[in-house]
Order: sequence, then C-alpha cells, then structure tokens
Amino acid sequence: MRIIALSTLKAFWDEDPSYAGAVEPTLAWYRHTLKADWASPAEVKKEFRNASILKDGRVVFNIAGNKYRLVVWINYAYKVVYIRFLGTHAQYDKINVQAI
Repeated sequence: MRIIALSTLKAFWDEDPSYAGAVEPTLAWYRHTLKADWASPAEVKKEFRNASILKDGRVVFNIAGNKYRLVVWINYAYKVVYIRFLGTHAQYDKINVQAI
C-alpha cells in the first residue's frame, strides 16, 4: 500500500514530548501497512483484528495498546492509505471521524 502522508504522523510526535510513546508503535503500523496489499475492509480486519471499519473506506486503528487512535481513509482500488488523524482518545472523541 502507498501511505499518504508520513508527515501527519511526524507532526503528532513532534507536537508534545509526552507523545513519544506513539512513535515506535505507529512506525510498526506504518511498516506493516507499506507491505500490505488490502483489497477490502475484510482483509484489513484479518491483519488488525482490533481495527474499526467505518463507512466510506475509513478505518480506525488502536495504537500503543489502545492509547492512541489512528484514522485513515483507504482507497482499495488504487492501494492508497490516506492518514487523516492521529491522536489520544480524548482528542479522538472531539473529532467527527467521517468529516476529517
């Protein structure tokens, strides 16, 4: 899969030193996803059982033992994953997942 954009993840890590615990787990997700070849939400769910599949190609991943939430939009036909949000649960609760 092609992932757009790593800079979104880096911006989160750099925002606050207390988010340093997200770096390695998020990079592990990133490396795994680069090697993936998902054609459907079911294939994502096979590899990430705790992922939440939402409508319109959006997926929410739990990162670092459910400490952080990563929201992506996946275009399965073109094999592209667009990173839409990375944040804590409190930050996640304040967003409209379908609108970001």
